[in-house]
Amino acid sequence: MTNWLHQSFHRMRSLFRRAQLDRDLDEEMSAHLELAVEENLERGLSPAEARRQALVRFGGPQQAKEQHREARSLPLLETLLQDLRFAFRMLRKSPGFTAIAVLTLALGIGASTSIFSVVDAVLLRPLPYPRPEQIVRIWEQTPSGHQSNLAGPNFEDFRAQNNTFASLAEYTYGLSSIAGGSEPARVNVSAVSRDFFKSLGVEPFLGRTFVAEEQREHGAPAVIVSYGYWQRYLASATDLAQFHLAMDGGVYSVVGVMPAGFDFPPGAAAWIASELFGEETSRTAHNFRGIGRIRDGITIAQARADLSTIAHRIKDQYGKEVDLAGAAVVPLADAMVGDVRTALLNLSGAVSLLLFVACANVAGLLLARTSARQKELAVRAALGAGRARLIQQFLAESFALSFAGGVLGILLAIWAVRILPAIFPASLPRQQGISVNASVLLFALAAVVAVAVLLGLFAAWRSASGDFQEGLSASSRSYSGSGASYRLRSFLVVGEIATTLVILVGAGLLGRSFLRLISTSPGFRQENLITMEFSPPVPQDFSMASSAIARQIHLMDDIVARLSAIPGAEAVGLAGAVPVAQGDNLPEGNFLILNGRRQPLNFEAWDRMAQNPSHVGHALYCVASEGYFRTVGIPLIRGRIFNARDDFASPNVALISQSLARERWSNEDPIGQIINFGNMDGSLKSSTIIGIVGDVRAQGLDRAPSPIIYVDYRQRGMNANSSPTILMRSAARPAGIVSAARAILHDLAPDAPVKFSTFAQEMGGWLADRRFLLLLVALFAVAALVLAAVGIYGVVAFSVTRRTQEIGIRMSLGAQRGNILRLVVGEGARMAVFGVVLGIAASFLITRLMSSLLFGISATDPLTFAGVAALLSAVALLASYIPAR
Repeated sequence: MTNWLHQSFHRMRSLFRRAQLDRDLDEEMSAHLELAVEENLERGLSPAEARRQALVRFGGPQQAKEQHREARSLPLLETLLQDLRFAFRMLRKSPGFTAIAVLTLALGIGASTSIFSVVDAVLLRPLPYPRPEQIVRIWEQTPSGHQSNLAGPNFEDFRAQNNTFASLAEYTYGLSSIAGGSEPARVNVSAVSRDFFKSLGVEPFLGRTFVAEEQREHGAPAVIVSYGYWQRYLASATDLAQFHLAMDGGVYSVVGVMPAGFDFPPGAAAWIASELFGEETSRTAHNFRGIGRIRDGITIAQARADLSTIAHRIKDQYGKEVDLAGAAVVPLADAMVGDVRTALLNLSGAVSLLLFVACANVAGLLLARTSARQKELAVRAALGAGRARLIQQFLAESFALSFAGGVLGILLAIWAVRILPAIFPASLPRQQGISVNASVLLFALAAVVAVAVLLGLFAAWRSASGDFQEGLSASSRSYSGSGASYRLRSFLVVGEIATTLVILVGAGLLGRSFLRLISTSPGFRQENLITMEFSPPVPQDFSMASSAIARQIHLMDDIVARLSAIPGAEAVGLAGAVPVAQGDNLPEGNFLILNGRRQPLNFEAWDRMAQNPSHVGHALYCVASEGYFRTVGIPLIRGRIFNARDDFASPNVALISQSLARERWSNEDPIGQIINFGNMDGSLKSSTIIGIVGDVRAQGLDRAPSPIIYVDYRQRGMNANSSPTILMRSAARPAGIVSAARAILHDLAPDAPVKFSTFAQEMGGWLADRRFLLLLVALFAVAALVLAAVGIYGVVAFSVTRRTQEIGIRMSLGAQRGNILRLVVGEGARMAVFGVVLGIAASFLITRLMSSLLFGISATDPLTFAGVAALLSAVALLASYIPAR
């Protein structure tokens, strides 16, 4: 073994010292030759005869050198290097062919590598936690099969009674205002229960996690901040004891800083202990998200069955009080990805098709090049080159092309990964980890090798199937390829056209869906609407002193009055969230319809009353001001809007949307009905419905108008879950108004962070997911269309060259230029027809996979299919016409 390794090492070294070893061999052979000549001279031979006999004894010097080289080196590797050097020389002699092939492969490999870098970071790479496969997300499951967040008491039962989890934790998160750092900030804050960080297996890199005193009701308020917040707002200070952050009516001591890169829940900047606010007693208030770490040796299916058994016991014990049929347990990585998986898989499919089009295009070029080299290949075969050596030569040439295309493609991918974050939607999880790392480079290398092998074997197979005698006999005529080569190139182009049509149909469906979406009316006027996400100090819950509520209402009244006085401001209003763009931030839940029944005295009584479905409704809950409806443009259908008499001391009132009126009071008048929100805002005060307003698509343009209950902010206040968004309608472009509004807000609430935007910008953020997918698929579709056009052009041009003599004979026999033009263009048209038919058939099957990404159209939309087919046919005819001229 040692001897073999020693020999292999010296053979490898010889590959890199060939010139020196050849010189040493020449010197040694010359010395031996001179010794032999001297021996012959001593025997009495003449000098000429002495040298002749010495040469005869030694044999041919070149043969001896070749034998020595084979003995000292690795022949297969050496011939491969020779073939590679020859391949690069051949490519340099054909700069046009080389440039087109390399750029085509670079486009396919670069696009594939770029998308794989996203897929790797988002879908494939394990979460950055210890044993991430054991971390799961937990939901309750309703009898209808839907997943819902956890009710507090149900979670406690899960935690106490399970046999499969090492730890379980619950958490909530939402936007809050934080003061006490270098400047006020409005950031995501997560309230977490004990074992939250234990479940994830992460400890603070500075400081500590919560202790028992900080994890009990009315305990010592403490906060752990993210690495980014610590750097930006706490100046990376290591003495955390000096910092006390004010948020939601409390002051929290900073006790820890999480490591860089820790991002759970996504976007969280701070974590507080949920136990500070007491236990949740309602089994119908599903306010918590759950995570857990399953024990070693336990499968997810076993953990799901364990929690579902507990859920059945809860249902048996509490009956109609709980809407619980089981538990859902999903790997945390899958839960974080969510619907993004479908979009990325569709994107991966599109880029794979683009790579196929690129390879088919280059295969066509290699086929034409092989046809033109038949004579050269025949000569090499006649001189003794075997099939294996010719195949090796083709593999070397395809590897040279693929290597050059791969290097350029990787550079393209590195550039793309640097600019892609500018168009990434904020909802794309784990995007901070997207980079061209070792895994991505390995993928690119695999793509290069796969493309090289496929192209090389294709070219070798095509050349091996030819008759070398035909190549040799072509010395007296111009040889431009056989009919079989032309047919094969035509088949490749038909495949390119079909594949391109699939990509174009996908892009067309996404484009039409996007246009349908943005043309859908949200239910209000969108133009010249300014939004201000404002975060004044707010009570932690509604049960706080009425004086705190009164101060907050007075502040907001002053803000609305002064903003309304700005020249150019048509109307100003307040709401819990910007409709459409932030509708998912609105609380959602059940409400009671009292109908003369007495008001519940506590939440347990509320839960018991909610067991009767005929007295329960379900809706979004939106705190708003009287000016909100005029500002946004939501019409009043019946009744009245809030007014100045609806204050904190007067009976509570509410407005409902038209869809809620139809859904819950289809056969009676809802105005005058008394409803109670219970757990939606923490107040048991009932409200009287005073009016019906128009529907809005509060939770997105792609969703039906949501049933909504609006309450007056003067009566219900802005609690921690509904910090106000100020909306202003301007008479002209909003640029000049923003500076005046900023000055007013800073004057009235200098410590409150505020974010200015326009509704158009908010909608841009909401549409970012769809725009990102559409933009990339459209780019791939354009690239595939260009490549397909080049492929058609190449085949038709090849056909014109091959049939030059035939065309000349036809014209000499009287054929008109138009006849020849129709003959040549007809070839391209036939390829287009076959490709379009195949592409439409494939698209009918493939586009069904993207149905969940579409809005307002079907995956087999006939207008899209017809338009794409017409476009591709027109491009094919144009690409055929140019060489036919």
